[in-house]
Amino acid sequence: MEFFWDIVKAFFVGGILCVIGQVLIDKTKLTPARILVSYVVIGVLLGAIGLYKPLAEFAGAGATVPLTGFGYNLAKGVKEAVEQDGFLGILTGGLKASAGGIAAAIVCGLIVSLIFKAKDKS
Repeated sequence: MEFFWDIVKAFFVGGILCVIGQVLIDKTKLTPARILVSYVVIGVLLGAIGLYKPLAEFAGAGATVPLTGFGYNLAKGVKEAVEQDGFLGILTGGLKASAGGIAAAIVCGLIVSLIFKAKDKS
């Protein structure tokens, strides 16, 4: 039963993040790219001040998979790397912490590009 509630929490929190993004797309003149970047920056800021960790522990994948989770992961990686490596950690920590996700996105993008043929919008 605990597994079921973990899924419900993840679905609920992830769904709220998606609904906020969709409302921003529909009701504002913000481009999707600006909204995506804003989500990453919000994740970094909330992670830096310690507010995102409790949300990630509560919602699991519902908070760590969306772009806000990517921003949180960057902030967490930088914080840990600064504690270990000092100033150099500012430059390397975020990439070390998110390397797996970035690599997976690149590999999946490559596979999809090999399977499907790109078409013009017109």
